[in-house]
Amino acid sequence: MKYRHHLRSTFSLLVFGFASVSLAGAALAGDMPKRKSGLWEINMRHNASPGMGPMQQCIDQNTDNLMQQKAKDSKQDCSVMDVKTSGSKVIIHSVCKIEGSTATTDSVFEGAFDSSYKGTMKTQFSPPMHGMSESNMALDARWLGPCKPGQKPGDVIMPNMGGVNINEMMKQHQQQQR
Repeated sequence: MKYRHHLRSTFSLLVFGFASVSLAGAALAGDMPKRKSGLWEINMRHNASPGMGPMQQCIDQNTDNLMQQKAKDSKQDCSVMDVKTSGSKVIIHSVCKIEGSTATTDSVFEGAFDSSYKGTMKTQFSPPMHGMSESNMALDARWLGPCKPGQKPGDVIMPNMGGVNINEMMKQHQQQQR
């Protein structure tokens, strides 16, 4: 049971992280480039689970569209969304309601989203969310090439945790909210 809770919390943070990047794109005059279709390696470091190792995600344009739509849907719950760009850097300050908590996030993302990017996110939760009052996350992502045989868009493989399909998780989450 503890393993499943950890997996769900990690994926909630992963979706939250990608949603922040997508929110930045939605807030800009022009959309940020979407990630190139194929297999991406994402190294995340989080204060709740440091050193979990690289995960891999098979994506296509629909996957990024779903994440962008999730971000646009969640934007309705944000009282502040301040996005600034400078070259290949995007700086985001947001205040959003998430699962009954107010999340104040400061993020910086930079890179070429069609080949590699990195980011840092510091979030304070009031009241604490899942027992966490603060979350510090850093990520580095790089495109590896085409998805492996048998993988479908949205498949995420996490070390020592197996795999899930993030597209299916987002669809289930949307259905549960209806």
